[in-house]
Amino acid sequence: MTDIDWDELRAAAAEAMQNAYVPYSRYKVGAAALVSDGRVIRGCNVENASYGLTLCAECGLVSELHMSGGGQLVAFACVNSDGEIIMPCGRCRQLLFEHAVPGMLLWTVSGIRTIEEVLPDAFGPRDLETAR
Repeated sequence: MTDIDWDELRAAAAEAMQNAYVPYSRYKVGAAALVSDGRVIRGCNVENASYGLTLCAECGLVSELHMSGGGQLVAFACVNSDGEIIMPCGRCRQLLFEHAVPGMLLWTVSGIRTIEEVLPDAFGPRDLETAR
């Protein structure tokens, strides 16, 4: 898939962000991704009074990926409440890597990058396979 509608992904992320549950930080985040079968999936952040249990928007997105039929992520965008593109945290980059096609594209604060560029030398499922 080479035709990625980045405006559609950003709009889907902004729409998802509206559903965020953020009573503590008030920092809403929405994420959207294009799946290998052409679907666009979304997620939002969900906070918890026990801060360590907070779910990032990417967690909701990956859950939606599997709830709606699986596949692999092809392109990804994430926004804050101002609609600005933001960068996934390190934990979420790892989460995205696990469910991405090689070379998945991310719209980052510094432009379009591959998952390998934002998470170089990543540990993943292939590393576990070689240990068996």
